[in-house]
Amino acid sequence: MGDGMKWRNFFVGGLCLVALVACNNQKPETKSADQAAAVTEDGVQQAAKPAGTIQGKAKEVLSGGGFTYVLIAAEKGDTWVAVPETKVEVGEACTVAEGQIMQNFPSKSLNRTFAEIVFSPGIEGKKPAMGEAHGGGAAGAPGATPGAPAADGAFGAAMQHEGGAASAPAASETAPGSGKAVVPFVELKIAKATGGNSFTVADVFGKAAGLNGKKVKIKAQVVKFSPQIMGKNWLHLQDGTGDPLKNTHDLVVTSAGKAEKGDIVTVEGVLAANKDFGSGYKYAVIVEDVTITR
Repeated sequence: MGDGMKWRNFFVGGLCLVALVACNNQKPETKSADQAAAVTEDGVQQAAKPAGTIQGKAKEVLSGGGFTYVLIAAEKGDTWVAVPETKVEVGEACTVAEGQIMQNFPSKSLNRTFAEIVFSPGIEGKKPAMGEAHGGGAAGAPGATPGAPAADGAFGAAMQHEGGAASAPAASETAPGSGKAVVPFVELKIAKATGGNSFTVADVFGKAAGLNGKKVKIKAQVVKFSPQIMGKNWLHLQDGTGDPLKNTHDLVVTSAGKAEKGDIVTVEGVLAANKDFGSGYKYAVIVEDVTITR
């Protein structure tokens, strides 16, 4: 083969290689359903997947816009979290409740943008001062700061006021149980409570519309207990009924009383259907302010 032919083949091969690289670079990035996120016009990105519980010590504490911003030294690295205004000391051990990840969040009050921050309804064991100062929302949910627009519940409104309309969390569909953390199905066989207004976990989901605003009684096992979030204790209850594929097996109740995980309890309180506490915390069914007996 002559030298001219060799150089022509080499040149054509080089052009093909450049074209192939360019095509690969221009290939749109694909994301799984868990990675997908909504990006607003202002560049604020809300993760589709909520954040789990965060544990660690407070390295830095800032306040503004009705929120307390805490830099948590967690096992997986430093993480900024925002909770309704709460007294937190530097060096204090904190367990931050499950929340929602926001990216490129612009805090008006602090005049800074957080590359990634978790907005949580509270720190376990601490009562938000925000709920007291502003009167709270339904069932003690944190109240919005003065002048905050009422969007997506009081907590969501406070987020919107602090970060601008673009940062308000997108409304999520109401899902049975906690949209944030449904406890996996536990194999149980617990007898239904006795007496009037007694129901199984499956019953309250199936009859939620007719039971809305009415007192109900349920006997079940505590499968998760989270103390003092938004001024209340939060319990997940299961009795072995319900459909785990539809998340109708896991009932959330709130109470001033306490219980341990594994306790079999009878609770009695008022059922609320389609309850929205804001920030994506929506419940198809929740029973509020229950009394707990064993």
